[in-house]
Amino acid sequence: MMESAPVTLNDPQPSKSWWRATNVPPPIGVYSGRFSPMVTLLSALFLLVALASILWMSASASKLDRVESPEQALNLMVSRTMDMQEGFKRASKWEQQLFAWTSDGNETELEHEIAWYRELSEISEDPLVPLQLAILQAEAGHTSQAILSAHEWAKAEDPLPQFADLVMAAYSEEPVHDADRYALWQAEVAELLPAGWFYDRLAERLAHRANDIELAARIQEQAAERVDRQFLWSHRLTLIELGAMATGTAVCVFLWFRRSELSSWIRLHEPGVPPPWSGGVGAAVLLRGGAIGAMLTGLFVIVMPADSVPFRVLAIPLANAPLLLLAYRYLFRPSGMTFDDGFGLEIGWTRVGRLLTAVLAVVAAGLWGGWVVERLSESFHLTSHWAEWFDADLAWASPSMTALSLVEYVIFAPLFEELAFRGLLFAILRRKFSFLPAALISAGIFGVAHGYGLVGLLSVCWSGLLWAWIYEKTGSLLPGILAHAINNLLVCLAVMALLR
Repeated sequence: MMESAPVTLNDPQPSKSWWRATNVPPPIGVYSGRFSPMVTLLSALFLLVALASILWMSASASKLDRVESPEQALNLMVSRTMDMQEGFKRASKWEQQLFAWTSDGNETELEHEIAWYRELSEISEDPLVPLQLAILQAEAGHTSQAILSAHEWAKAEDPLPQFADLVMAAYSEEPVHDADRYALWQAEVAELLPAGWFYDRLAERLAHRANDIELAARIQEQAAERVDRQFLWSHRLTLIELGAMATGTAVCVFLWFRRSELSSWIRLHEPGVPPPWSGGVGAAVLLRGGAIGAMLTGLFVIVMPADSVPFRVLAIPLANAPLLLLAYRYLFRPSGMTFDDGFGLEIGWTRVGRLLTAVLAVVAAGLWGGWVVERLSESFHLTSHWAEWFDADLAWASPSMTALSLVEYVIFAPLFEELAFRGLLFAILRRKFSFLPAALISAGIFGVAHGYGLVGLLSVCWSGLLWAWIYEKTGSLLPGILAHAINNLLVCLAVMALLR
């Protein structure tokens, strides 16, 4: 008969914690212990102040300060957005259902745009802003508000009385006594408003009021030609995004069925995270390098010419260079690793298929997360401010400046942000915490650093969580870098398809 092994009740049993990291590899190499605790503490305090400043500015400062010509920018954004809504009405049934699923409704969009124009009217001296606001209100069904504004303009200085006549003529219910007068008003509208949605709506209303059916039809035809051209580009981009979502979702289902071997199947590189560095030295490097980078970023904002896109593009690698240099000197070199080894940047051609699988899965999860955030924001009547995603270089800059902006957004930002926030911040946190706390902390800091409002913050944090997760599973930053680049590219293409 076999005897059972004796059980010692006093033997300590390993305890598992949901937040504390387990199986952390011991540090490899000899690390410098010459870091001054006072300098590290001051660096940490500086970073906290910088993040708090970003939060304060995001919550209290006017978003319009981010845009150099807010009147021109908002006019372009609203005109093109409303053209897209007109394009939806002209699309086939299945396209209407598809776009209704992927975008806000017309009424919701109008209410947001009215709120943005009201905000702009409080600070702008451009007389066209209140006129465009009145057109928006009338087209949204709030005709009484537009008429009330017109009555107030009648007592104001020029050109507001002229605008009052136009609004009253187009939207009041008074009978038409002088049809010839409407021809003069049509000429005034053509001089006042640039070609676009605002002009179309006001001119068409005046034509219908004057019973000029031929003119109204001509305005509709010209608008339809522009709308169809605009809708085509956004339609193609939407189909690309939906194709990526469908393909990536299929990949996610495939990975779910292989979840028992997921860790080994998509593993691209070792050691991955947690890294074999000293956690204390890693924290000191991160805080000091981050503080220097924050100082350089602030300096670039102060001294950088507003129209210097090349300088702005170079600001990203220059601001991140101190952190990467310190990391190489005090983390990678003592452990005998290069950046390729430590970040998993070299995986070999035999694993390209696994890399693409991981990228497709994360891109799809990011798109689904963005869709969920949009639906939730609709339910809670939240919206991201238009100035947060408007970019003048993508909207109306020269082709060379737009190309430089794309280099900044699609190449430099994904590369250096992933190296800093996932490759160093998340990796160093993983020596102390389990995956979820480390991912949440790094994603939260990543989101706050972007300076967006609540909706934008949620979207960025979700992306940060995904890219941390794929780094954890694959041991390589490449999937996160590529997914980040694809995400930024899709956003840039969406802005250009709408505004350019």
